[in-house]
Amino acid sequence: MDRNALLSELCHYRSPFPEEGAHAWRGCQALQSMECCYHREGPGLHITASTWVINPQGTATLLLLHRKIGEWFQPGGHADGEENVLKVAVRECCEETGLPPSALRVLTPRIFDVDIHRVSPRRREPAHEHLDIRFLLESDDRLPLQGNRESLAIRWVPLHGARTYNHSRSLHRLVVKTQEWLRRRREIPA
Repeated sequence: MDRNALLSELCHYRSPFPEEGAHAWRGCQALQSMECCYHREGPGLHITASTWVINPQGTATLLLLHRKIGEWFQPGGHADGEENVLKVAVRECCEETGLPPSALRVLTPRIFDVDIHRVSPRRREPAHEHLDIRFLLESDDRLPLQGNRESLAIRWVPLHGARTYNHSRSLHRLVVKTQEWLRRRREIPA
């Protein structure tokens, strides 16, 4: 998904969650006006991409305890100049979990969720916002997870209990959307 495809998806994105619709609209405007949004050094909104990884049964999701922030999140990170956000999401997931790309299956190449969140200032980084483009992936929850230095812990957690790890509306929205996606998938005849 290159810059033009992302711009089109964000500008036409519809969500039953008003805050997510607002995030997509802001993302659409940012992509139209900010050339440097794919770089973390630029001012304003930085584009990040993440994966919401579920197991094949749809009963668990993969979360990481972020070393710098001390909170549980899905795998993801900065675009760092790469405009293909799906590629960024998969790269970050592999780096942060130790899973090879072959262990990940993209369940839909379209945007699964959009979020904007504020990042507090740290050492050399001023406060800024992340426009996080999220994709739904699947992986076998029996594969070993190695993690990397960015995380204090990594684990599969029950989908219905994910909110005990992170109480944000954003994560709640991911859980609700996953449950709805799984329900629709079961209704489609094979």
